[in-house]
Amino acid sequence: MCLDIAEAPTRLPADWLFHGGDVSKESALEAAVAAVTDRFRALDIVVANAGIAPPWHDTVDVDMDEWDTAFAVNVRGVMATIKRAASVMQDAGGSIIVMGSVNSVRGHAPQSAYVATKHAVLGIVRSAALDLGRYNIRVNALAPGPVATDALVARAKDRADQGGPGVEETLKNYASQTAMGRLATEDEVASAALFLASSHSSGITGQLLPVDAGLL
Repeated sequence: MCLDIAEAPTRLPADWLFHGGDVSKESALEAAVAAVTDRFRALDIVVANAGIAPPWHDTVDVDMDEWDTAFAVNVRGVMATIKRAASVMQDAGGSIIVMGSVNSVRGHAPQSAYVATKHAVLGIVRSAALDLGRYNIRVNALAPGPVATDALVARAKDRADQGGPGVEETLKNYASQTAMGRLATEDEVASAALFLASSHSSGITGQLLPVDAGLL
């Protein structure tokens, strides 16, 4: 099942369910979990991937409304997802994978709001793992480095339009900061999520797994 605030993605597999909803609303997560359990009678794996990156501002220029929106989606949404998922996973266990970031453990200017949300996500993951381990529910997070997603490219373009470096220059600069001299890819992040969802990671919980091509 895919839960998204937007319309059903065109690339969604034909046999997947789509459920529209806003992760910042706990009622949306409750309804989505109910839809899954009604259809499949169980919930084994959850990936909390919804998130937003607010506009970049220096600390003195942070827009507090943007701050609140980022926390509503990136932090409240993660907490509500884990809460509702865990409520139906307690009998059989399962794996919950949360989208963190390298910014879960490091700062980045000028992104105070985004960095703060990703630090909060890591705290939730570590605490939830301790709370839910007795039910054989594992909770881990991924920490992607820069990945050339549509969202990152759009932000780079916005900065270029405001007089900053061009998109290609920005991506090359990110790549130059990694041990492998390239950016991690969306497929590599997805493969890491699959690992954390599988029995191959059965002894791993409360961890942040970097997928960053060796960000230095």
